[in-house]
Amino acid sequence: METDLPEAQPQDDSAPATALSDRYAHLRRATEALVAPLSDADATLQSMEDASPAKWHLAHTTWFWETFLLRDHAPGYRLFNEEWPFLFNSYYEAEGERINRFARGLLSRPTLDEIREWRAHVDAAMEPMLCDPAHADMIELGIAHEQQHQELLLTDIKHALFHNPMGPAMWEASSAEVAEVSELEWHSHPGGIAMVGHNGGGFAFDNEGPLHRVLLEPFALASRLTTNAEWAEFIADGGYSNAAHWLSDGWAWVKSEAITAPLYWDDQGRQFTHAGWQARDPNAPVTHISYYEADAFATWAGARLPTEFEWEVVAQSHDAGAGNQFDGNGGTVMPIGGGDLFGDCWQFTRSAYLPYPRFKTAAGAVGEYNGKFMSGQFVLRGASCATARGHSRASYRNFFYPHQRWQFTGLRLAKDI
Repeated sequence: METDLPEAQPQDDSAPATALSDRYAHLRRATEALVAPLSDADATLQSMEDASPAKWHLAHTTWFWETFLLRDHAPGYRLFNEEWPFLFNSYYEAEGERINRFARGLLSRPTLDEIREWRAHVDAAMEPMLCDPAHADMIELGIAHEQQHQELLLTDIKHALFHNPMGPAMWEASSAEVAEVSELEWHSHPGGIAMVGHNGGGFAFDNEGPLHRVLLEPFALASRLTTNAEWAEFIADGGYSNAAHWLSDGWAWVKSEAITAPLYWDDQGRQFTHAGWQARDPNAPVTHISYYEADAFATWAGARLPTEFEWEVVAQSHDAGAGNQFDGNGGTVMPIGGGDLFGDCWQFTRSAYLPYPRFKTAAGAVGEYNGKFMSGQFVLRGASCATARGHSRASYRNFFYPHQRWQFTGLRLAKDI
């Protein structure tokens, strides 16, 4: 069934924003709450180079505030510990040498309690800066940055606990019900010239702009995400053993890594979650798949992945704060499905992660935030069940390498019409 998409509505930027000081305080409490169930040993685990220890996320986000706000703008501020920037800088070349990424899990010290003391020290020093309009833009960036690390913390600790043969739970299983699966419908769009990119109202990352025109051919977008049951049909039909469905690089990856199912699935109908091993709900959206898998499934299904611009044009008329996103309720960090465009899982597009026309990298270390990663990655849109509600928007561009799947990544089909 095909239905026309609603006309895009202008964004409402008239609602008063919550004071930065309140948002900052809520943000910092929420980050620490994520680590509350963990021991120092749990928080030090690093299961692969793509992931970082929970303790490192606590420290790195604090390093960000101390470095780009306090060190550079607070008169008389002295670093809490002059050796720690080497430990907790992530990838900012302008900030000097740093520990190798794969060695973050070797940092048994500083301890988790010492990191918490540092966070408290930085929070106290930040108080006068939160009310100074001169620092508002950098504070907005810092809030968005820490929200990203909240999501990474959740997905990184899930990957670490998954490798424990005991299947330990971080929280008790949630009682949240999975939405009833509706029949898949196709929502059509006539194509034409469309404006995409951030429109200048409110915060956005530099990679979301500038606003520019794109030409779209007529297309249709699926009314919902692909489910576990549909993915099981793909597997049963030999999806992982038929090279015809796969890109060449994807097929090589499947063979070399012996991939036969999404990450966290077992052959007993279970999946690993923050609540340990749980029965896999066939109606829930499939997650923890790579770009290669998403593209192969779309080919098998007789469809394709949307471009990032097709997705964005549709999303402009949807509420980015709706759907299953992270509100701080630990045990509900699972996809549940529904009709919302945002939430549950990041949705792969077929678009390479590249700069928009007239994109310019910002000066200084913060210019390293996005631009230098525009090579070899694919764009994902939407938000996941681990994304802080309010963090995403129609123009938001997430990006990963095509083999990565430890994030809550899924797909929504598209097709030409």
